[in-house]
Amino acid sequence: VEVKIEVVIPEKERSKEEMSPNGKASPLIYKVNGTARHYHLEEHPIASNPYHNPKDVVEASVCHVKDLENGQMREVDLGCGKALLIKESGEFYAMGHKCPHYGAPLVKGVLSKGRVRCPWHGACFNISTGDIEDFPGLDSLPRFQVKIEKEKVYIRASKQALQTQRRTKMMAKCISLSNYNLSSTNVLIIGAGAAGLVCAETLRQEGFSDRIVMCTMDRHLPYDRPKLSKSMDSHPEQIALRPKEFFRTYDIEVLTEMQVAAVDIKNKIAVFKDGFKMEYNKLLIATGNTPKALSCKGKEVENVFNIRTPEDANRVVKLATSKNVVIVGASFLGMEVAAYLAERAHSVSLVELEEVPFKKFFGERVGRAVMKMFENHRVKFYMQTEVSELREQENKLKEVVLKSGKVLRADVCVVGIGAVPATGFLKQSGINIDSKGFIVVNKMMQTNIPGVFAAGDTVMFPLALRNNKKVNVPHWQMAHMHGRIAALNMLAHGTEISTIPYLWTAMFGKSIRYAGHGEGFDDVVIQGDLDELKFVAFYTKSDEVVAVASMNYDPIVSKVAEVLAAGRTIRKRDVE
Repeated sequence: VEVKIEVVIPEKERSKEEMSPNGKASPLIYKVNGTARHYHLEEHPIASNPYHNPKDVVEASVCHVKDLENGQMREVDLGCGKALLIKESGEFYAMGHKCPHYGAPLVKGVLSKGRVRCPWHGACFNISTGDIEDFPGLDSLPRFQVKIEKEKVYIRASKQALQTQRRTKMMAKCISLSNYNLSSTNVLIIGAGAAGLVCAETLRQEGFSDRIVMCTMDRHLPYDRPKLSKSMDSHPEQIALRPKEFFRTYDIEVLTEMQVAAVDIKNKIAVFKDGFKMEYNKLLIATGNTPKALSCKGKEVENVFNIRTPEDANRVVKLATSKNVVIVGASFLGMEVAAYLAERAHSVSLVELEEVPFKKFFGERVGRAVMKMFENHRVKFYMQTEVSELREQENKLKEVVLKSGKVLRADVCVVGIGAVPATGFLKQSGINIDSKGFIVVNKMMQTNIPGVFAAGDTVMFPLALRNNKKVNVPHWQMAHMHGRIAALNMLAHGTEISTIPYLWTAMFGKSIRYAGHGEGFDDVVIQGDLDELKFVAFYTKSDEVVAVASMNYDPIVSKVAEVLAAGRTIRKRDVE
């Protein structure tokens, strides 16, 4: 079977590479043992340099030199857009004022040692270059020229950059896709989440111009997976991390609905489920997790969901509207889904084995405060019990029976009881996998096999914050950083991971932010008012603060993250 892939080359490259020696356009063809699958990208030429027009530039006086002290930031208006003005060590810097991730105002963030940390989700930007240095997010910030004349500070900026507030770092392109053996690639990335995409982008940013192939079981290009439970009616195009044109421009090939069944590390070959084989030189495994399913009686009944894809989330919203919903598991996913559906469903019931939501993660007091917030929004909790049976009527879910004997009416059920690493296909590979299925890597995201790297939710890696203890941190931000570190070490840069874990959850319009790694904490020091949901919680182990969480207390979590990132220890007495 021949599968044709049309690769559209940007206009300036097209004249020299459009024709094969026989004068006809040369498409890429995959020979696959299976159903014919066509990958076609629409032809839209891409403007590679959006502005070099003097009319696009604005210059404005924004303040007096004495208006800012060292270590201060100010949002300034240039007439057609705003910029962030920064003074550090006597020097002035100017760059975009909004975090490119979700648009947080960076003036409310934390300035420390040449970088600004976002107050919402912890992304960091270099004040000299605008480059993103920690995640989440994919884009850097535009940097603007600053000059001092007669004690006044002037900023010169592109109007377009002021309006977009984001900048994609320079990236290389493939030398010539037409020269490749179609069943081989220099870099193969299994998985198309944040880790896989950041790996591919970092390779291009570092000048890598050989072939990169990403493959995913999903039917979509990489998307913002955390939004599936926070904004459940989003369509794939709305939450795409990059548009189709981006992948074409930078020659990052994405094979959708393609599952790797095995990896032959000796011969450097990935074997796909449909029999297709692809050779690689370097391999990144970033397959993420597989949600756990219920094992009770009636588990096959219709309208029981794991939220794994946009289609899952959309279907749940449609079925749940004005109906009865049961959510099993007070996990981040379960609680976010409950919050999203609370105003849409007729009833929302949440079943959990623990006595308090988030007890192991946030502690009992914070967990109870969050639980009270949910109860005030009509969410009913059934704690310290689990599901014994799902009952159907005409093959559709009708009731959820609990081990406590309680019977809950249910038109739709969402399961959020955890996940396991999607690494089953590696069992016979020789790659080092621990007893729970996690891939073990070093500080450079390398496995025990040369040329094979792993990243994201599937790995156990050494966390510098906890004396290089091997941990699994299934956070969106951490997956980004794993992908970047893996890419740099594919290129032999010898870069070690040292980032501070940072995560957030959003429920009923309120966010909890969290930084550090609190596993095994033995005490919680709380400042503020839990009843008012305005607090900061410091998680301590022995005498040391190992993590922090807050609600309505920005930018405290970003401040703590900066202190920890600098290698400084925060003692329990410092926060009491």
